[in-house]
Amino acid sequence: MTTAVRSPLTAMDIPDRPDIARMRRETGRRLRDSMARNGADVLLLLGNSNVAYATGVSWPLGDSGLAHVDRPVAVVLADDPVPHLFMPFREGAAADVNLPADHLHGPVYLEYDEGVSVFAAKLADLVNDGAVIAVDELTGAMRRQQSKLFPAERPAGAAGIVAGAKRLKTRDEVACMRRAIKITEEAINDVRSALAPGVRQVDLSGRFVRRAFELGATANILDPIWQVMPASRAEGAWTIHGDLALPLLTTERELARGDVLWIDVSVSWGGYCSDFGRTWIVGQDPSPRQQSQFRRWQEVIDAVRAVVRPGATGAELTKAAIEAYGDGTRPWVKHFYLGHGLGVDAAEMPFVGTDLGDQFDQSVVLESGMVLVLEPIAWEDGTGGYRSEEVMLITDDGYAQFTDYPYAPYGD
Repeated sequence: MTTAVRSPLTAMDIPDRPDIARMRRETGRRLRDSMARNGADVLLLLGNSNVAYATGVSWPLGDSGLAHVDRPVAVVLADDPVPHLFMPFREGAAADVNLPADHLHGPVYLEYDEGVSVFAAKLADLVNDGAVIAVDELTGAMRRQQSKLFPAERPAGAAGIVAGAKRLKTRDEVACMRRAIKITEEAINDVRSALAPGVRQVDLSGRFVRRAFELGATANILDPIWQVMPASRAEGAWTIHGDLALPLLTTERELARGDVLWIDVSVSWGGYCSDFGRTWIVGQDPSPRQQSQFRRWQEVIDAVRAVVRPGATGAELTKAAIEAYGDGTRPWVKHFYLGHGLGVDAAEMPFVGTDLGDQFDQSVVLESGMVLVLEPIAWEDGTGGYRSEEVMLITDDGYAQFTDYPYAPYGD
C-alpha cells in the first residue's frame, strides 16, 4: 500500500522522524509526474544532487578532480517506479539505497569515449526505441558520441523536469531538512563557545565540522564561511559588480577583537541540506551603530515575513524588503538573492531577488510545501553590516519558522 502525496502542508504534518521509504516513493512519483508533464520517457541524470534526489544515494562531493569521474549516474524510466543507479564502488555509499539487484549497476565513466560506448549499449537495453530522453549534463565524450547514446533524436533538457519535481517538498523531506537544521544549530553552539580573539577561521571550521558529524550529519555541504567584513565597501576586496565580496574563502587568519563575522554554513542529513547564517562580533558587544544595523535588518525580515503566504509572488517579497529598508536600494547582495529554496541542494528554486529582474520575480509564486531561506542584509559603512538567514516552510495558512537560533550578541 502506498501513501498519497499530501499537499498543501501544515506545520503539524511534519513528523519528528522521516519515513525514508515513504519519502522515496513520493519523490519518485513526483519526478515521474514531472516527466509526464514535459513529455519525457527517460531521464539520464549525472548531476550529483539530481542523482541523489532520484535514487537516495549518499554521494557527497569531495575532491573536485574525482567529482566528475568517480560519480553515480541515474536512469529514470517513466513506466518504472524504481530508478536504475550506476554507481562506483565506495564503502557505505549504498547503505541507504534500497534498490533491487537488477536496478543497481556497476560504474560507468562518461568522461571517456570508451565509457560512453559501453554505457550506450547498457542504455539501449533499458530504453525503448524512439523514447524521448532528457539529460541534465553532457560530458565532452557524450557530446562526441551523441548518435550512439541518443540514436532517435537530440536529448531534451532534464534540469527543468527535476526542478519541477523538487519545487514542493513532501513532509518527510521537510523532516530531513529540519533534522539537518537542528544538527547545524547545535554544532554552531560549540563554535560560538570557542569564539575569541586569536582563534583562526580554520579552527572554527574544524570545530564545526567535527561536531556536526558527531551529531549525525552525513555531509558538509559548504566550506564553512566566517568572513571578516571590511569597515567599508571601498576597503573590501574588489568585485566586478561593485558590491560586497561574498563569500570569501576561510583562511588561517587569526580573528581580532571587534572583527565582524558573516557566517554561512550548511550540512546535510538524509541527503537534505540545512542553511545557517548569522553575524557575530569577536570579543565585544555591538556598538550603537552596529545595533542599529541589526534593528534595520529586523525591520526588513519582519516586512518580508508579513507577506509570505501561498500565492504571494517573489516580486511582493522584494517590494516589501526594499520599502522596509527605506533608502530605495535592495537589502541583499547584488550577485545573490533575497531568498532561495532548500532541499537536496543548499540553494535551489524558488529564487527571489536575483539579477533576472522583477519580471522573473513576478513569475515566482509561493506554494504550500516550498521551503524558503530569507537572507537580507543591512549595510552601513563603518559597521560591518548585518546578515542572517531564516529558514521557513510555506504552509497552507502562511509559514512555519524552522530557524531557532539566537541573534547574540545583537539580541535574543
